[in-house]
Amino acid sequence: MASRFQAAPLVASPLYPNAIAWSDENLIAVACGHLVTILNPALPFGPRGLITIPISEPYPIGLVKREDLLTGCLLPTALSRDRRPCVRSISWSPLGMASNAGCLLAVCTTEGRVKLYRPPFSDFCAEWIEVIDLSDRLYNYLANTNFEESEIPESEFSHEQTELGCIDDHANVFPNSITRKEYNRRRGVAPNGINKDSETSNREKIHAGCSSHANMSGEQLPKVIDSKSDKRKKKKPESCSLPQITADQYASRSAMLSSVVVAWSPLLCLSSKISLVSQNDSPRRFSLIAVGGKSGNISLWRIDAPQSYSIEHGWLPTSVMLVGLLQAHNSWVTAVNFAFLGSNTNPQVLLASGCSDGSVKIWLGSGEILLDSSESNKTPFFLLKEVIPSDFVPVSVLSIKIPVQAVEKMLLAVGKGSGSFDVWTCDISGCEFSKCGSNDAHDYVVTGLAWAFEGCLYSCGQVDLRHWGLCPFLLAHEDNYVHCWLLRGNALCEVPFPSNTPSLSLTDLPDVFLSCLGLAISPGNLVVAMVRNLDVEQLDHMYEARAQKAIVEFFWIGGQQWDPLSKTSLELASESVFGFSEKELVYWESSILWSLKKIEDLQKPLVMWDIIAALLAFKKFIPKYADHILARYLSMTFLGSHINLSINEILMRISDNLAKVASRLLHLLNIICRCLVLSDLKSDEINSKVELEEPTSTAEEQQSLWMELLFKSEKELRERLVGLSLSACSTESFSRPGNWHPVGSAQMVQWVELNRDHIKDQLKFLASEVQKNKRRLSSIEYEVEEQCSYCSASAPFTSAEVAFCQGSESSDKDVQNHKLARCTVSMQVCPATPLWSCKCCTRQISKLAPETLFTMSEYPEDFKPLMESCKLAEMSKPLCPFCGILLQRLQPDFLLSASPV
Repeated sequence: MASRFQAAPLVASPLYPNAIAWSDENLIAVACGHLVTILNPALPFGPRGLITIPISEPYPIGLVKREDLLTGCLLPTALSRDRRPCVRSISWSPLGMASNAGCLLAVCTTEGRVKLYRPPFSDFCAEWIEVIDLSDRLYNYLANTNFEESEIPESEFSHEQTELGCIDDHANVFPNSITRKEYNRRRGVAPNGINKDSETSNREKIHAGCSSHANMSGEQLPKVIDSKSDKRKKKKPESCSLPQITADQYASRSAMLSSVVVAWSPLLCLSSKISLVSQNDSPRRFSLIAVGGKSGNISLWRIDAPQSYSIEHGWLPTSVMLVGLLQAHNSWVTAVNFAFLGSNTNPQVLLASGCSDGSVKIWLGSGEILLDSSESNKTPFFLLKEVIPSDFVPVSVLSIKIPVQAVEKMLLAVGKGSGSFDVWTCDISGCEFSKCGSNDAHDYVVTGLAWAFEGCLYSCGQVDLRHWGLCPFLLAHEDNYVHCWLLRGNALCEVPFPSNTPSLSLTDLPDVFLSCLGLAISPGNLVVAMVRNLDVEQLDHMYEARAQKAIVEFFWIGGQQWDPLSKTSLELASESVFGFSEKELVYWESSILWSLKKIEDLQKPLVMWDIIAALLAFKKFIPKYADHILARYLSMTFLGSHINLSINEILMRISDNLAKVASRLLHLLNIICRCLVLSDLKSDEINSKVELEEPTSTAEEQQSLWMELLFKSEKELRERLVGLSLSACSTESFSRPGNWHPVGSAQMVQWVELNRDHIKDQLKFLASEVQKNKRRLSSIEYEVEEQCSYCSASAPFTSAEVAFCQGSESSDKDVQNHKLARCTVSMQVCPATPLWSCKCCTRQISKLAPETLFTMSEYPEDFKPLMESCKLAEMSKPLCPFCGILLQRLQPDFLLSASPV
């Protein structure tokens, strides 16, 4: 297996499969025991986020008799010795679900709790913030429906018996009126969790830790009733309304509340049909969360995306609704996974579920039904196929994928607890499933499965060093932790890992591993990250063992053999170049071009970190190869076909046809210019050159051509943005509710006047119309005079990027003028409040651009018909108008932030 190009240490060890997840905004979350660590793959040794799993109080689901504690269904709970709750499952939401348009993280613990977290917005804070507790909402629903049971007889609600149960201190009851520390102090429990009372120590419930071998690990110990004790009848300090239930009832209710695995669905966007009175026809954006439990149920939750995004207020209301309880299996649901199917007009969702009895089922749900469904126990999903019947081999992981080139085909990988995995393909239209193969590559539990590219599967498994005589060399030889498989037709074959990878940085971390607990693929499919536990016994106990329990490793997979060698015009030496053979370079070229083509889809988040990082590495060692890939991509994308031209000739041809290019392609072009070709220059230096229209001031001719191309591309995007804003101000539907309200029209008119000789005639006409109708615009919408945020002096408009105030009136000749940043969208002077910031061009934004700007296929012939036919919704995504990437709040260097490029 190839050597890693970077790695990051972890302070705690993962314990469950699928312990690592990669978000759409390029953040990585790792479930490390009682912690969740969030890190940036671009800065693995940099700042991190943290989620600490708290100890939760048990739900009041009923009282059981003391003698029932030793029955078969409650015995595992009574004997459990978990000391701290651990993370069992994690899953990232799609982009746009958090209040800052980022991703939410769903965390499922061994206590069966599921909570959603968002990143912190305040400075000097690394702890992520809890947003929603789905377990509390599930308990409220089940309590209202009496846990889907028949009514309990009134005799079981005896007021005397429930009072006895609530005050029984010798029956391991945790009253809600006292804290756990206070209760342990009264009971004489030591700080380490050991009960000093030997008679009740084997029944004491201690919260924490996890035990994967306990059948009911992490559950709460039931409250009990001892009806034989007459002394307790005399003291009734408080009343309790909990009913007396049987042991089977308690076990059933506890299983319904105990969650095992959690997964998010892709983002669904549909027209709202719920409110016919509302004038706002903006589409509803929502996502689903599937939570698999020990009872075999899957609770399905619909969570709406925020109606507006902010970087100042993190507590925006979020709509959460339980759309149904799906009785999927008869035992623990151990794995769930979603896939998006269908078009935007009628989207459908595929749900794959795996069980501890070995069965795997595929479910199908319609987006429209999910949007219109109300809170009910009738789920809108129906069974499409039971792929694998029960074989009593637990399912550990699932991975489902819809190929880009075959949207009617589904790929399904199923990992088992025996170390084997199966691969299935399905024709969705005919619901025909066919098994491609089964493999026993891993000796123990399959802990990770991930699809990459078109039919490339990566698998990893858990290993136990004790079975190999503590011999790491033999262990590494027998089980290579991770394998790569290629699906060709209906056959599955193993392919080797790339032998050489482009280097970014050297990491000096230990290589003594116990097992691999999961892997994840980067958004561009060029990097795989895996988390592996370290053998603490072989580390230095003074230094290494204290701070390093596991390691996240990053491997390049861009050179992976997955696509047949296509015809290429690669003109390099036939022998190896810096250790790369010509065949490996062709594989790299095919992978990078596939990733760039995939990201052109408007439904895909614009995250190019792995693509840019790979090209930067090749640019450093093999600059001709990097130029070759860029030349081929630019000629195929912007010129229509691969023309055997030099990179300079291609750049000159592209500059003349930018008006016919889609906005997404212009964003890709700007990112390549700034982050790859002109990476040696600072963003402020590039912005000043572009603003002054001096792209030829650089020394090299090729760099000069790239600067000129960047200048023309950003000018094209600015004209589209100005055209949309001025057209919105000049139309009659400008004041209608639900429409996008542009600001800064006065500054845009001034920009048109300053650039009259270099812009299109349509903008000149729109600017003149806005000036004629400026009386009907409010002072906020059309405000010519601007003031400095520091000295209240006038700040005249001279540039779209920055402004210089005239300074306060004073007899002193050394009056200093303040340099003020202008909003990239409105061109107004930025207020002294937290602003959106772009990671690529470092520009600041106070007002968001309309979503129509990012979906344009070309420069429109007339903006007014576009405004009338396409309603500009009030909700806009916080995207940079020049780079297209997600905007963020400007954070200090010691706090975590995502790096999409």
